Amino acid sequence: MAPAPSSTSSAITLNINGEKHHLPIDHRTTLLDALRERLDLTGTKKGCDQGQCGACTVLVDQRRVVSCLSLAVAAEGREITTIEGVAEGDELHPVQQAFLDLDGYQCGYCTPGQICSAIAVIEEHAAGWPSAVTDDPGPDAGPPPLTPEEIRERMSGNLCRCGAYVSIVQAVARAAEEQAAGKHAAEGHTAGKEAAEERSAEERSAGKYATEGRAAGKHTAEEAAA
Repeated sequence: MAPAPSSTSSAITLNINGEKHHLPIDHRTTLLDALRERLDLTGTKKGCDQGQCGACTVLVDQRRVVSCLSLAVAAEGREITTIEGVAEGDELHPVQQAFLDLDGYQCGYCTPGQICSAIAVIEEHAAGWPSAVTDDPGPDAGPPPLTPEEIRERMSGNLCRCGAYVSIVQAVARAAEEQAAGKHAAEGHTAGKEAAEERSAEERSAGKYATEGRAAGKHTAEEAAA
C-alpha cells in the first residue's frame, strides 16, 4: 500500500530565470531558502530575514518581492527572476551596467536586491505608478519626473549598510534614461518600418493598376484592329 502523501510537503515546479525546477519541498520553506539552499542560486542574499532590508528582493511576475517572507509553494506557476537571470547572456542589464559604471555598491552584499528592485522601480515608474512623494498621483497625470527624491522613495525598501545611496540613485536614474531612450528608438524603428511597408504596398498596388491598364489598352487596340 502506497504511503499517504505528507500534509506538510509537496512536489512543486518553480519557473526560475526561464528554467523549470522540480523539487519536493516543505510547505513552510520560504522562497529565499528554496533558492539558496535547494537550488544553489546564492545571488539572492539573506539579510535580516524579516522583510526589512530588501537584500533578498527578487522579481515574481515582474513585480518585486522580498523572498524571505514569501513561501516557495506560493510561487509555483509564476515567473521568478533572480539576479542570475537579469542579464542577456554576456550582456549586462542596463541597471547592472549603471551600478558598475557609477559604483552603486561597496561590499556588494545588498547589490543583487538593489538591482532587482531598481529594475522593477523603472518599470513601475514607466507604467505611471505614483509614489508617496509624487505631486499628482491622479490616474491621468502620467509618469511623474523620475527625480532623485522619487528614486529614493521608491528604493527605500532596500537598505545599504555601506551607505552607497548617492551612487545608487545616480545608477537608477541613468538606467531609466537609457531604457527610455532605447524604447523610443525601437518605437521609431518600428514606425519607420511600418511606413516603409505601407509605401511598398501602395507602390505594388499602383504598379498592379498600371499593368492592368496597359493590358486593357492593348486588348482594346487589338479589338479595334480586328
